[in-house]
Amino acid sequence: MNQPPKVVVIGSLNMDLVVKARRAPKRGETVMGDEIHFIPGGKGANQAVGLARLGAEISMIGAVGSDSFGRELKRALKKTGVNITGVKEHDSQATGVASILLAEGDNSIVVVPGANALCLPEDLEDNERMIAEADLVLLQLEIPLATVEYGIQLAKKHGKIVMLNPAPAQSLSQELLSQVDYLTPNRSELALLAGMPEESSVAQGINRLLDTGVTCCVTTLGAEGAAFMEKEGSITKILGHQVPVVDTTGAGDAFNAGLAYALAQQKSIREAAEFAVEVSALAVTKFGAQGGMPRLREVEEHFTLGQYSERGDI
Repeated sequence: MNQPPKVVVIGSLNMDLVVKARRAPKRGETVMGDEIHFIPGGKGANQAVGLARLGAEISMIGAVGSDSFGRELKRALKKTGVNITGVKEHDSQATGVASILLAEGDNSIVVVPGANALCLPEDLEDNERMIAEADLVLLQLEIPLATVEYGIQLAKKHGKIVMLNPAPAQSLSQELLSQVDYLTPNRSELALLAGMPEESSVAQGINRLLDTGVTCCVTTLGAEGAAFMEKEGSITKILGHQVPVVDTTGAGDAFNAGLAYALAQQKSIREAAEFAVEVSALAVTKFGAQGGMPRLREVEEHFTLGQYSERGDI
């Protein structure tokens, strides 16, 4: 039996305060909500749970406050099978919180980082052995950029695959981007990183990022699927799947978990992207970012051969 892939996730842990309403309020308006839920979240934790559900061996490096939210987030990760020895508790900051409004089939999110701001480079030094033993290191941008940079440096030092989900969107240096093996922006993040208008083609944005030194750029396209391109390669689009949508909150995190899982198993980028699109499609059929993450068995039972097409006009 093949050994499960080992992945280290360096990132955020938040408690998601999810409000469901019939519609989003206009500026200055108050509307009545239908439901509120307190759900473990944070891009880093979501992706760690997604990977664990798929069967990967996961270690998480991050930070929470010494409060009830922090304790609940750690319990949720541990219950899923994530190694949480790299998650520190801090008295000086409350656990990060994300306020999420679900309305009209979409979501809008406000994140208060809290203790995530205390996930520092020295925490990575304390857990360097985890990184040295991993197949792939996955990072996002809800923790300090200095920590992301140092995490990438340590991963490269130990010859690991580096995957960066550049969310929330912010400008990144060419020095950082040149060390990334797989960059996974959505359309708006792609435009910001490439320094181009959002109406520019995905192909133009990906080409510009490849020029910075990124080895491969994989752009998520929502319900349309995803597109990827490697250096010296042609752009390929992976078609999305039609599914009943319940909650889109964790779709991007599910995609990144699926992609990281397949890449850590040394699958080709096309195979990995096809698998990631399938994982994210199943994730939106359930409520909650972490609760919606599918298990490997569910993906294998629901999908047969992934759909893809090569096009030059994306």
